Amino acid sequence: MATDFLNQEIEAQCKAHKLSSYDRIYLITRKSNVRRWVLGTFIGIMVFLFLPWTQNIRARGTVTTLRQEQRPQEIPTIIPGKVARWYVKEGDFVSAGDTIIQITEVKDDYLDPQLLLRTKEQIDAKAQAVESYRGKTGTAGQQIEALKLALDLKVRDMDNKISQQRLKISSDSMELMAAINDLNIKTEQFRRQRVMYDSGLASLVQLEQRNQAYQESSAKKTSAEIKFNNSRQEYARLQIERNGEIQQYLEKISKAEGDRFTAISQAQTGEGEIAKLRNQYMNYTVRAGLYTITAPQSGQVVKAKKAGIGEILKDGDIIVEIVPQQIDYAIEMFVRPVDLPLLARGQKVRLLFDGFPAIVFSGWPTASYGTFGGEVAAVESSVSDNGKFRVLVREDSTDKPWPRQLMMGTGAQGIALLKDVPIWYELWRNINGFPPDYYQPAQNGQAGQEGKK
Repeated sequence: MATDFLNQEIEAQCKAHKLSSYDRIYLITRKSNVRRWVLGTFIGIMVFLFLPWTQNIRARGTVTTLRQEQRPQEIPTIIPGKVARWYVKEGDFVSAGDTIIQITEVKDDYLDPQLLLRTKEQIDAKAQAVESYRGKTGTAGQQIEALKLALDLKVRDMDNKISQQRLKISSDSMELMAAINDLNIKTEQFRRQRVMYDSGLASLVQLEQRNQAYQESSAKKTSAEIKFNNSRQEYARLQIERNGEIQQYLEKISKAEGDRFTAISQAQTGEGEIAKLRNQYMNYTVRAGLYTITAPQSGQVVKAKKAGIGEILKDGDIIVEIVPQQIDYAIEMFVRPVDLPLLARGQKVRLLFDGFPAIVFSGWPTASYGTFGGEVAAVESSVSDNGKFRVLVREDSTDKPWPRQLMMGTGAQGIALLKDVPIWYELWRNINGFPPDYYQPAQNGQAGQEGKK
């Protein structure tokens, strides 16, 4: 009996032990928390999907500058020459006006060391020749005035003689008329005396007296005619002489004017040659100043293209490159054409620079660390060679300053901030391949929101 009871007790304990192990393994008696975890996870996901997300555009770029004069500048030689002396080496810092290199002349047209002096002597000699031509012009002008005055006096003298001769012709004409009237009277008296003589009323002596008077009157008439004709001929001769004198003086005046115009032409030609020589002299002077090549601005000398002493340089050859010290940095980015309408001047951009660690949450820019602020300064309207559009981003004056250790050409990544949308909308947009929502920045540079596309 005792043995059976002991066996039953052992079996009961074994059964109880089996049920306890089963419960521990299969957790049949424990209440499940899976539903709570699933529900909590679902609620968390829903809350996460409705969190705000800032849409953005990412683009790679490099550090550059907004102003052309602050970009790396290549220093060329304007004229050909031969390297005579170097004053700097790569890595040196120079100020504006510091001498970089000294070259010497290689063209035979400029090898004369006294070239400027000889050119100045040519200018002086030509100037003296011009003064001589101007003096000749003045002398010719005085000669012309003297000839015109002499012509005027001669014409007046001839006009006076012609006037006197005209009066003499009038006087001789009156004498001729008187002689003709006297001859007519004497002719009539001689005819009547002859009639009377034929009638026996007058004597032969009276007839001879009338004949003698007739002959004297006829001789006076002939003399008056000759005198009148001589006066007319003298009048014609004086007019011819007057015209001859005028023609002679006009020829002299024309010759003097021709000499004057020739002198004026020679003087003007000399002035043109002087201007040409002065231009040449100034070109020689400027060329002499080009033998010394100086730094156009302060910066560091890099990338020396030429080396050695005595090396021949052609005009336009690059000597060195200078990186300016004072630089207003900017970021040069290239965006896709599909993203171009979303960018505008004044738009905010977050920047990551190569070599500067950063923690970035693109959808939560305020939670990012190590990024720097910028704003769009210019958006080019022409496509670049890489098929994208160039965008320049400058430093945001309202944000923390950019690192002073930046160098030209440093890589950068820009994140242009757009609209704030829920996360679920951003996921839906990316799944469907839609572009970001169109928006327009406000006047203060912050991104304003517009309607969806």
